[in-house]
Amino acid sequence: MKAFIINKYTKGVLQLADVPNPVVDNNDVLIEVYSAGVNVLDSKIKKGEFKLMLPYKLPMILGHDVAGIVTKVGKNVTKFKVGDEVYSRPADYHVGTFAQYVAVNEKDVAFKPKNISMNEAASIPLVALTAWQALVERVHLKKGQKVFIQAGSGGVGTIAIQLAKHLGALVATTASNKSFELLKNLGADVLIDYKTHDFEHVLKEYDVVVNSQDQKTLEKSLNILKRGGKIISISGPPTPEFAKDLGLPWYIKMIISLISFSTRSKSQKKQVEFSFLFMRAEGSQLQEITNLIEADVIKPVVDKVFAFEQTNEALEYVESGRAKGKVVIQVKSENL
Repeated sequence: MKAFIINKYTKGVLQLADVPNPVVDNNDVLIEVYSAGVNVLDSKIKKGEFKLMLPYKLPMILGHDVAGIVTKVGKNVTKFKVGDEVYSRPADYHVGTFAQYVAVNEKDVAFKPKNISMNEAASIPLVALTAWQALVERVHLKKGQKVFIQAGSGGVGTIAIQLAKHLGALVATTASNKSFELLKNLGADVLIDYKTHDFEHVLKEYDVVVNSQDQKTLEKSLNILKRGGKIISISGPPTPEFAKDLGLPWYIKMIISLISFSTRSKSQKKQVEFSFLFMRAEGSQLQEITNLIEADVIKPVVDKVFAFEQTNEALEYVESGRAKGKVVIQVKSENL
């Protein structure tokens, strides 16, 4: 099959190569890839930014989101059958959706929402699971609470705003003025133009912050939280709890502890709870998201669709930071 691979960590481009079809284990489904979502995580792994925490064996196929059709099932698979339309964020160390086929454990797979296209479905898994695990699983967001979701026009932001509104929260977000109409339609209540206003001077007494930006923005976000508030960072710094959950070696745990020491100390002084979230694959949660999409509670936001041959251009576009919503690679047309 054709796939885009990296042979070494690099800032350069992916290579289109002929590789063997994936091995389908007893609990796997083989998915023919129709569409693959592109994420900043793909770029960070390509450059080696996660090699201490996720030591992948190279060469590897990148890609963390897939929508497609099941073409083969392992002998222990009970939920899916050949011909099912599905989508998934494959588990770490089992990624590889920038390809014509990918094998995924059935526990990480969900049925594709019936009311959206393959391209739209491929835009959902990683960002929607991130939003779900932050707002539902981690902070148990409740009706009437106030949540600040940074970078509302990004992939996670567009889904997190919709999910937070569904949960009954008041939602504030940052973006450029040209994205305001989109974000208002998604449900954002308070819109702050980051080019002209400092959110730290606009927001106060918030219950929850979803941080996706740099360290400076993270530290300013601590000041808008009420006592007992929670800040979930999806962009770092990682915490000792995260290192422990991953079972990392002691010396990496030490490094991570040092990296996050300042943030954890400042959070404690302000009596707010800081945690780092690195989302995980979870088919049962993705099925909950399917239900919300089919009920028109959550709508995908796709900025651009690239052809499979343009995978490098798609990754470059994501790296530029210009995308509003998600970028998708179409590997196979639904009309074929």
